[in-house]
Amino acid sequence: MAGLVVRSTRSRGSFRLTLKFTLCKPTLLFGNKMRLDHTARKFGTLSEPPRFHVLPNQNRPKQEAQPARVYNDKIQVFSDVSNRYVDIPNVWLRDHCHCAKCFHEVTKQRIIETFDEIPEDVRIVEGTLTEQADTISMQWQDGHSSTFDKQWLVACGLRNRPRSSERLAVTRTRLWDGKSIKANPPSVQYDDIINSDTGVLEWLLKIKEYGFSYVDKCPPTPEASEALLKRIAFIRNTHYGGFYDFTADLASGDTAYTQLGIGAHTDNTYFSDPAGLQMFHILSHTNGSGGASQLVDGFSAAAELYEQDRDAYNILATTTVYSHASGGDDMSIQPYRAFPVLLHDSQDGSLVQVRWNTTDRATIDTPMESMSQWYSAARQWANILRKQEYWEQLQPGRPLVFDNWRVLHGRSAFTGNRRVCGGYINRDDWISRFRILNKGRSAVLDEVLRA
Repeated sequence: MAGLVVRSTRSRGSFRLTLKFTLCKPTLLFGNKMRLDHTARKFGTLSEPPRFHVLPNQNRPKQEAQPARVYNDKIQVFSDVSNRYVDIPNVWLRDHCHCAKCFHEVTKQRIIETFDEIPEDVRIVEGTLTEQADTISMQWQDGHSSTFDKQWLVACGLRNRPRSSERLAVTRTRLWDGKSIKANPPSVQYDDIINSDTGVLEWLLKIKEYGFSYVDKCPPTPEASEALLKRIAFIRNTHYGGFYDFTADLASGDTAYTQLGIGAHTDNTYFSDPAGLQMFHILSHTNGSGGASQLVDGFSAAAELYEQDRDAYNILATTTVYSHASGGDDMSIQPYRAFPVLLHDSQDGSLVQVRWNTTDRATIDTPMESMSQWYSAARQWANILRKQEYWEQLQPGRPLVFDNWRVLHGRSAFTGNRRVCGGYINRDDWISRFRILNKGRSAVLDEVLRA
């Protein structure tokens, strides 16, 4: 890009970029989240448009919140889409009544049958629309009464403010590489996690910030390790089973069950919904050596690729790749569609997931005319992963838990007998646990019920 100057500095636990533009200014980091550039590479003359489209830069000017009001027998809110006051449809208001007759007080689920019990032309009884200091109340034609908080209505009118930060539980994200993280990797104490939710929150905060955390002084047993995972949520069952306890016996038809070295990758690229967290706990390693564990911060690698070659970043963010797991005679697991290596949020364009596993990769969903560009971009990505590697020899009593949507893992080859246990936790489940512990149930439900 003409007129772009990039300077970067990396210190322990941080990554800073300085960007100067003379033509346009796409956003690199937004609330600690990577965003897609809005420019796309041109590949000469093709028989069809290039496949490497990107999401538009969705930065929008912030609007000052205006109060909800009653006007001409209608409730109005200020819309930041049309930049004016608009009427709230009666059917929407009736559908969003949160009284005990319409919403379950405990589960916060809607208990009214919207399309059976609410007429499309539902009316407010004339003269019953009443505005107080903080609320607006009305009576409906069926005799039901509703009261709405004005501030809640105001928030419902603001659609240009992406809700991704709430859904993704965005917190401080600290990028790292092997050199910066080696001396002081994040860790928490086993007893703190087992004995209090405060300890669980400390653990999850570190996983949110760094993408991984060790747990110190854990008893080197499957039982203690399983109890640790269950402090977050239930353990996910897959074709490997639930909580796993394995040796290098090729029992599950996967190279993880061998003594071979494995390059940096994320697990479950063959699932439509890959696991969110993964645990490894080395219970024992006898009569041999090797088997060091490798971690790479995928978000940090993405930041470097974005700085190094914007076109390559866009290719990996838009070209989709198929994956599979076919190690068993009676299975061939494949996601319902192909996914890009760098997956971005559809609402605000932020980077939310890295999906990289060359072993499980099937076909690349791009025309043959563009195939070499994907391989070139992927090679740059692989080189960055190697440069940012962090290696550590896992030890009994020190489980490793990491975010499988962010941190890639691998291992070196080994000899001897090695026993490992661990398991998966779904992304939605661990984020739910984190949000409840971090904000409290009431605040989380306020976000959920906001339109």
